[in-house]
Amino acid sequence: MKKICMMALCMAVVGMTSCGNKEKDTEEKVVEPQESTELRIAYVEIDTLMSQYQFCKDYTELANIEGENIQRTLAGKQRTLEQHAAAMQKKYESNGFTSQEELTRAQQSLQAEQQSLQELSERLYASFQEEQNQYNEEMRDSIQKFLTKYNKTKKYDIILSKAGDNMLYANPKFDITNEVVKGLNKRYKVKPEVAEKLKKNKKEDKK
Repeated sequence: MKKICMMALCMAVVGMTSCGNKEKDTEEKVVEPQESTELRIAYVEIDTLMSQYQFCKDYTELANIEGENIQRTLAGKQRTLEQHAAAMQKKYESNGFTSQEELTRAQQSLQAEQQSLQELSERLYASFQEEQNQYNEEMRDSIQKFLTKYNKTKKYDIILSKAGDNMLYANPKFDITNEVVKGLNKRYKVKPEVAEKLKKNKKEDKK
C-alpha cells in the first residue's frame, strides 16, 4: 500500500513539473522580440568633400574665372572713368571751358558715367551671386540624391556633416567621407558648357 501511494506521489510530482514546464514554454513563446534601439550613425568631412569632389572643384574654378572676368571688366571701366575725370580737371585748370554751361554738361556726363559703372557693378555681381546660389543648390541636390541611393544598402539612421569644429568629437570609424567622395565622382558628369569654359581658360593660361 505504501508502494502504491509512493508511486502515486511521484507521478503527481512529475505531472506538476510537466505542467509547470508547459506553462513556462507557453509564456516564452508569446514574448515578442524587441527591436534594436541602436542607432547607425555616420559622418562626412565637408572640407574633404569640397576639395575632392570633382563637381566642387570644377565649379570653384569656374567661379574664380567669372569673378576675375568681372574684376577686369570693372577695372577697365574704372580706369576710363578716371581718365575722363583727369581730362576734365585739366581742361578746367587751363580754362578750357568756354562757359559755365559747358562745364556743367561735362560734370553731368562724368556723373552719368560713374552712375553707369555703379549699376554695371551691381548687375554683374548680382548675376554672379545668382550663379553661385544655383551652384550650391545643384551641389546639395547631387549629394542628397547620392546619399539616398547609397543609404539603401548601408542603412544608416543618421548621416552628419562635419565641418571644422562643429562636432566636438567623432570616432573615425564612423567616417564615410572617402566612400561618399568616390561614389559622387563616379556618377558626376561635367556639363558641356562648363567643360568648354574650363578648357578655354586653360588655353588662355598657357599663352
